[in-house]
Amino acid sequence: MPEITLPEAKPAYEWVNGRALQKVSPKRKHAMAQIAFAAALDRWARATGAGVAGTEWRFRIAPPGEVRRPLVPDVAFLSYKRLPYKAMEVTDEPRIAPDAVIEVKSPGDRPSDIAEKVRIYLASGTHVVFLVDPSTRVVSVCDARGEQWLNDKGIITHPALPGFRLAVKTLFELPRPK
Repeated sequence: MPEITLPEAKPAYEWVNGRALQKVSPKRKHAMAQIAFAAALDRWARATGAGVAGTEWRFRIAPPGEVRRPLVPDVAFLSYKRLPYKAMEVTDEPRIAPDAVIEVKSPGDRPSDIAEKVRIYLASGTHVVFLVDPSTRVVSVCDARGEQWLNDKGIITHPALPGFRLAVKTLFELPRPK
């Protein structure tokens, strides 16, 4: 199967809807939601020994019968069940989809590009995609069963991340000075 390769750059490029898209440098709300989700997921992954969480981690994935392409989720979790520890030690750019993906929406994101990323991830083996929208303070949980929405009073959980819990509101709260 052919593979799309893109130049190394900062921010990184992704291949979405037949074109190269450069990741957007996030603003405060995006950065806060990303770091809060990443920190919580990293704490859970380390405590359970279930796998690895990372930010801006490039994956080279392909839905069945489609071209392999680079995607760079804002946050990702890849389990040791899917990529064993010894393989993870030597793999910088996995050729399998992460178990869980977190994408934080930016104002300029096209809905068609977001929908295409969700489709690619789920078709490639990702169990859940969390779409975080700082402007509405809503998290969309997308998986094989469909999509559900959590407002800032909700708690993020999913069977793909057993025991992981994160209050939606923590993604959007500005820390108060002491």
